[in-house]
Amino acid sequence: MLRAALSLLALPLAGAAEEPTQKPESPGEPPPGLELFRWQWHEVEAPYLVALWILVASLAKIVFHLSRKVTSLVPESCLLILLGLVLGGIVLAVAKKAEYQLEPGTFFLFLLPPIVLDSGYFMPSRLFFDNLGAILTYAVVGTLWNAFTTGAALWGLQQAGLVAPRVQAGLLDFLLFGSLISAVDPVAVLAVFEEVHVNETLFIIVFGESLLNDAVTVVLYKVCNSFVEMGSANVQATDYLKGVASLFVVSLGGAAVGLVFAFLLALTTRFTKRVRIIEPLLVFLLAYAAYLTAEMASLSAILAVTMCGLGCKKYVEANISHKSRTTVKYTMKTLASCAETVIFMLLGISAVDSSKWAWDSGLVLGTLIFILFFRALGVVLQTWVLNQFRLVPLDKIDQVVMSYGGLRGAVAFALVILLDRTKVPAKDYFVATTIVVVFFTVIVQGLTIKPLVKWLKVKRSEHHKPTLNQELHEHTFDHILAAVEDVVGHHGYHYWRDRWEQFDKKYLSQLLMRRSAYRIRDQIWDVYYRLNIRDAISFVDQGGHVLSSTGLTLPSMPSRNSVAETSVTNLLRESGSGACLDLQVIDTVRSGRDREDAVMHHLLCGGLYKPRRRETLRCAQAHESFPPPQPVQRRSSPGRVGRGTWQCTCPRKPPRLCLWTCRPVGTRASHPWRA
Repeated sequence: MLRAALSLLALPLAGAAEEPTQKPESPGEPPPGLELFRWQWHEVEAPYLVALWILVASLAKIVFHLSRKVTSLVPESCLLILLGLVLGGIVLAVAKKAEYQLEPGTFFLFLLPPIVLDSGYFMPSRLFFDNLGAILTYAVVGTLWNAFTTGAALWGLQQAGLVAPRVQAGLLDFLLFGSLISAVDPVAVLAVFEEVHVNETLFIIVFGESLLNDAVTVVLYKVCNSFVEMGSANVQATDYLKGVASLFVVSLGGAAVGLVFAFLLALTTRFTKRVRIIEPLLVFLLAYAAYLTAEMASLSAILAVTMCGLGCKKYVEANISHKSRTTVKYTMKTLASCAETVIFMLLGISAVDSSKWAWDSGLVLGTLIFILFFRALGVVLQTWVLNQFRLVPLDKIDQVVMSYGGLRGAVAFALVILLDRTKVPAKDYFVATTIVVVFFTVIVQGLTIKPLVKWLKVKRSEHHKPTLNQELHEHTFDHILAAVEDVVGHHGYHYWRDRWEQFDKKYLSQLLMRRSAYRIRDQIWDVYYRLNIRDAISFVDQGGHVLSSTGLTLPSMPSRNSVAETSVTNLLRESGSGACLDLQVIDTVRSGRDREDAVMHHLLCGGLYKPRRRETLRCAQAHESFPPPQPVQRRSSPGRVGRGTWQCTCPRKPPRLCLWTCRPVGTRASHPWRA
């Protein structure tokens, strides 16, 4: 555990591994006495330095946000990289060597999983799947286009003599470099685009591309690296076929691993009702297990944890308690923020170590030009094809932001560090070029993308939760479009989504949710509860009197537990409402789905879709049956209530009930009243 914690920030193991040696005692020398104080730095060096780095990063974030003007102009990721450069320079000046680096193992096993899990778990699933076609196109076709065109262009640049001869690299070497430098980085995109606040569709396309292109990047990197180690002369035709097949194996295998662990996580949380304390722990453990399992099987770990978070959230949120949901949310956000801060700081520190990189101006400038040019060209071509099928096309302004928002980050740096210098002689030049590309995209493009978005007047995101009315209209249009597709015989997106929702409601929700959670998952219960609470508060504010703790009876609000435990007939009798008399025979219906729909129908008819019944007093003289056969008794307190030209009084204060009488103003005649 100590070595694992130490590797979290790529700290040296020397202090933890070396134990202090004790001097041998001479035969005649007495043993040392009791020590009052002893300095034991070597025993706590590793965890202390880890905690110290995280503390420095947290304090840096606090200092950055003290000035709103600075943070509004400069993204936080840029400031953290600059801070890393300063700290790296200080360490290099003091220790005469670079002590701390961003190690690939540290990044992939400890720092990247919290960020991806936070992104996948809280990703808007509806928006993601609505734009899944565009996301897959940019992630797969776009990444392949950028990798091959960038690598081939750099090789052509070398053949033209614009790259120094000391850069010893062939076509396969440049294709390997193109595969790792062409992928959009999820950490950099998340850090920059969250501060820009572009509209939801644009953000989900760029960020979804950065998550799903991991499978393509991993396959291209491993295939090209294997071809370089084998040598171009030894590559056979079957090797190319295996490379194409590995793309499907890595991507589909990673997604399958994530869905399996999502199923296990949802099923496990179904039985945690009596042990709520371990619910947040299960969420993090099983999600991290999905990441490690995919990494162990050489599959796409980023895709695995993304699909795990997307697949399990609906069922997990319904099963766990409210406190557990709050704990999961803030713990996940905290871990992701800390990991992101440490990554950008270590990127700045790693750039100080000049012993691991070599400079070539032609290679650096050519790479910057090619990645920007081929990114923009690929976005334009792919968007033109996608707009032929999209209901809401992506305009030119969106294409400019997508082209300019293809940021590179720590993923490319970690992959280039993993190259073998004996197999890739130009590794040092590739490392220097990668550092420059990462710094240019994060700092230069990160600084200018917000003014660019304002200048182009890009539609910004609206941070508000959709109202119940909006959700009802959205579901209504979904059903209408699914019905239209069914009528015309075209099985499109809305048809399959409707079929999936029916399958989920019929099988998955009943299997992965507790019975009570499955019945109360609709938001309409919470809305109705809040309406009744608001009415109660309004009643008290307007001078209503509450006789006892049970004296105030809210409008007919069936409890959530009673719906699952009592029959509909009993519910109707207890509520005393005759709004849905046709449903009094609902017990004869054997279908559970019809019973649930009937309960919801009664709830709407009795509460939401009818005006609130106000308690008013009407004089019995207005009715034909005057005087009434018996005086009407009402719950209330003594006092006088004015009703136009009539005066209502309660002569005394009985324990619970009061007999109301009325008389016209100015007379002594009294008459009984009824409600």
